[in-house]
Amino acid sequence: MPLEPQKTDLNALRIKRDAPAQSSNPQRRAGRASKTVIYVVVAAIILAVLFYFGQGLFSSPEPVEAGVVSMTYPSQANSVLTASGYAVASRKAAVGSKGTGRLVWLGVEEGSLVKANEIIGRLEDADVLAAVAQVEASLNAAKATLENARAGLENADSTYHREAALYKKQLVASADIVNAESVFKQAQSLVNTDEANVQLAQRTIEAAQVQVEFTNIRAPFDGTVLTKDADVGDVMTPFGAAAGSKADIVSLADMSSLDAEVDVSESNLEQVHVGQPCEISLDAVPEKRYRGVVHMIVPTADRTKATVLTKVDFLDRDARVLPEMSLKVQFLKDSTEVDSSGPKLTVPAAAVVSKDGKKMVFLIQGDQITETPVTLGEAVGNGLEVKSGLKDGDKVVLSPADKLKNGMKVKVGE
Repeated sequence: MPLEPQKTDLNALRIKRDAPAQSSNPQRRAGRASKTVIYVVVAAIILAVLFYFGQGLFSSPEPVEAGVVSMTYPSQANSVLTASGYAVASRKAAVGSKGTGRLVWLGVEEGSLVKANEIIGRLEDADVLAAVAQVEASLNAAKATLENARAGLENADSTYHREAALYKKQLVASADIVNAESVFKQAQSLVNTDEANVQLAQRTIEAAQVQVEFTNIRAPFDGTVLTKDADVGDVMTPFGAAAGSKADIVSLADMSSLDAEVDVSESNLEQVHVGQPCEISLDAVPEKRYRGVVHMIVPTADRTKATVLTKVDFLDRDARVLPEMSLKVQFLKDSTEVDSSGPKLTVPAAAVVSKDGKKMVFLIQGDQITETPVTLGEAVGNGLEVKSGLKDGDKVVLSPADKLKNGMKVKVGE
């Protein structure tokens, strides 16, 4: 019996689209699951960070009051008044000559140290030296004339006494004794005249020598040359009245007489008295403070400035203090001792808080605050000495509130 061809059912080959899809790779399924877990963990971390810092990043800045860490001198806490002024030498002079002539030698310059009576300049002296030689010759002539007159007096005296002895014996006429006496008196008068001429010549020599001395310009006291006002070749006159002439060659100051002269307002004058301790600071020497004491309150006021000039003596001073330097004087309480050890880094006491047994401050950096531990020393006025943790110029929060946290945004009040 012939075999019939077997029919193929094509429906069996149809794809069933509604059947659940099954992966043919189990490892791929596991990889996808682990990535999902990682994404979830990362998202949780990001959310936690945002939650932790959210207050600082998205909240409005907290208003705070700021203080400054600064270098402070201990005596500043006892200051009752501050005034400005200048360093002034009480003993100073413009040095010139009483004579007139051309300056031929100058032995000093700015900064030269001189001793009292030291010759620092010299004028031309040929004319006055010639005058001295002339009067010396006159003196010699007067002395020679005096010697001749004394010889005549001696001869007249001898003749007079001889005639007197003979007259007593009536050996000569009275006219002879009268004539001898007259000659003697004339000789004596001539000697007196010649002696006066000698003295006059001696005084003339002294006057001429004074003129010579006028050509030597001497320092009036021990001091330092501040300025040089003339050069070799300049014509010097006592008052500088002639055209092109000068009166002074240098200005001189006694550095040991330097004191501080400051203007104190009339309204604050009651806070100042003679003998009051002071602290002097110079703009040129900012790292140094000098001890001082009120020496004088000048008994007159400046009506244009409504101030009274007050002089303060330096109790300790060095070579860096120069005349006309600007300075400030802090008038202190009477019981204050000026500490010359130097300034100390201080932080306002109101900025310091205690946390976990440590001293902390909130350091302002930009618009955020950072909790900063500090090591403190002794009290300095209204502040505390800082030994570590801060530097000069840092800003810190004053009287920080309990709600302040590390990293918070803040706004410093005006």
